[in-house]
Amino acid sequence: MIKTTTATIQGHEVEKYLDIVVGEAILGANVFKDIFGAVRDIVGGRAGAYEREMTRAREIAFAEVEEKAKLLGADAVIGIDIDYEVVGQKGAMMMVSVSGTAVKLKK
Repeated sequence: MIKTTTATIQGHEVEKYLDIVVGEAILGANVFKDIFGAVRDIVGGRAGAYEREMTRAREIAFAEVEEKAKLLGADAVIGIDIDYEVVGQKGAMMMVSVSGTAVKLKK
């Protein structure tokens, strides 16, 4: 499945716009406690454990988008947007949201 942040795919023409697809992953407060508890993991100003959790959340959100697009019969998802939000009181959780338009490409 082709996934892109652009509205077009070079060398391909959109035959049909199917629907907007969204994938989300939320990291709970316990993840942040674990991450910030491992301060020794911070090297050169980067928090490796935090980055790994954010990568995992983003991968989950992308997998949901791709699964939903496949269910619609899509060949690609275009116009992808990735958002990161802090949710809950005192920023107790972090949400990664990926959205885009599922499309069928001309053969």
